[in-house]
Amino acid sequence: MSRSTQRLHLPANNEEDTVSSSRIAVGAGQGRPKPPGVRPVRRAAAAVAVVMCASVLSGCGGSDSSDTESGGPEKSQDRGPITLASGKDTTGTLQGQLDRWNKQHPDQKVTLVELPESADQQRQQFIQNARTKSDTYSVLNLDPIWVAEFAANQWIDELPAKEFPLDRMIPAVVKTGEYFGKQYAVPFNTNAGLLFYRKDLLGKIGTQPPTTWEELKQACVKVRKLPEGKGIDCYAGQFDKYEGLTVNFSEAVASAGGSVVDDKGKATVDTEAAKKGLRFLADGFKDRTIPQQASTYKEEDGRRAFQAGKLLFHRQWPYQWSLANAKDGSSEVAGKFGVAALPGLDGPGKSSLGGLDLAISKFAKNKATALDFIKFFSNEANARTNLKVTSAAPPYTGLYDDPALRKQFPYLATLKESLDTATPRPVVVHYGDATAAIQESAAAALSGSKSVDEALADMQKNLSAAVAAK
Repeated sequence: MSRSTQRLHLPANNEEDTVSSSRIAVGAGQGRPKPPGVRPVRRAAAAVAVVMCASVLSGCGGSDSSDTESGGPEKSQDRGPITLASGKDTTGTLQGQLDRWNKQHPDQKVTLVELPESADQQRQQFIQNARTKSDTYSVLNLDPIWVAEFAANQWIDELPAKEFPLDRMIPAVVKTGEYFGKQYAVPFNTNAGLLFYRKDLLGKIGTQPPTTWEELKQACVKVRKLPEGKGIDCYAGQFDKYEGLTVNFSEAVASAGGSVVDDKGKATVDTEAAKKGLRFLADGFKDRTIPQQASTYKEEDGRRAFQAGKLLFHRQWPYQWSLANAKDGSSEVAGKFGVAALPGLDGPGKSSLGGLDLAISKFAKNKATALDFIKFFSNEANARTNLKVTSAAPPYTGLYDDPALRKQFPYLATLKESLDTATPRPVVVHYGDATAAIQESAAAALSGSKSVDEALADMQKNLSAAVAAK
C-alpha cells in the first residue's frame, strides 16, 4: 500500500482540562447551554470569566478584531494541504483512504495526525489545540458527544448541510452532528455495542446467545465444564477508568431499564434500575464472571483477549468482526464466533451510541479543501468500503439492507436493531465533569473500594452538580 503522506504520531498528554466552564451544553434543553454566539472562556481570565459567564451568559460575547477568524468552509476558496486529526487507527486502513484522495489531489494532500487511542486523551489534545487557535488540525474526527461542546465554543465551523446526503443517513446519527439546529459535523461512521460470543462453544452446550445477564452467567458455568472451555474467562467489556467505562456503565443502567440522566436533564443514578445495572458489573468482578484483568481493558485489550481465545463473551464495537475473522494466523477464533445484541436484566439490553463525526477546525487553513475532503471521506461509497474492509458501522441506512453486504456481514440486521434502540451518553451541560463523576464512582464500585450504594450516592451528588452547573 502506498504511503504518499507523512503520518504524525502525537504522544498522550495527561494534562487535565482545568477550565471546566468551557464544557458547554451537549444538547438543547439540558440545563442552560450557551447559545452559539458565545466566545470560549480564556485561561488568562478564568477566575473572573467563569463567574461572570455563568451568571450573565449574554455578556460573554464580543466582536473585537482579535477574535475574528477566517470565514466558514462554504465561503472559503482557499485550497492546499490539510491534516486529518483522528484517534489511533487500530484498523490500519485510514492511510489507504487518504492515499486515494492524495493521488487525485496532489496539490491538496491530507496528512494523518494520529492521536492517542484513549478518547479522553484525544479530547484533551483537541481542546488544547483549539484554545491556542492552532492550525495544526484541519479536519477533526470527533466522538459525537463532543460536537456540541466544540460548536458552542466556536472551535469548529458550521457545515453546509444541504451539500451532504444527510437524508440517506440514519436520523439519530445525523443529529449527533447538530447544535442548535445547525450542522457542525457529518458522520464518518456510527457505532453500537454488540455481544461477540464463541458460537462453537455455545453449540457444544446446545445454547443460543444469551438475552439476559443470568443466561450469560449460566452459559459460562456450562462452557467451563467442557474440556475445550477449561480456563476460559466469561465476559469482558471496556472497564478501565476512561470514556469506555462511561459507555459500559451507561449501557448497564439502560439495560436494566434505567437512565443516567433523564430527558429533563436530571441525574437519575439513585434508582433501583441503576443499582441493578452497576451491581451486575460489580458482582461480575467479585464472582469472576468478569476477569480481574478486565479492570484495565480498553477496546484493544479486550479484542486481543477475545482473538486469543481467552473470552467466551465480549462487549465490543463492530470493528472487531474483521480483525477477529482474520485468516493470517492473528486470530485463534476466526470462523468460531458470532454476534448478538447485548443482554440485559430481563431481555435484550441497550447500547450506547458511538461513532465518529467529521468537523472543520475554526482555525484551519485551506477550508475549501477541508470541506471537499469531508464530502469524499463521508460519502456512501467510502462507507461501503469501510464496512467491507474494517466492519465499521456505516451511517447510511440503505447499506444495512444490501443483500451482498448482509451475506458478508450476517450481523448487520442485529447491528441495525442495536442502533435503533441505542441511547446517547448522558447529555448534560458539562460533559467533561459528568463523565469524570461516572468514571470515578463506577471504578470504585468495580474495584470493591465502595459498595454499589455508596458509589451511586457519590455519583448522584457529583453528577447532579455537573448538571446544575451554569
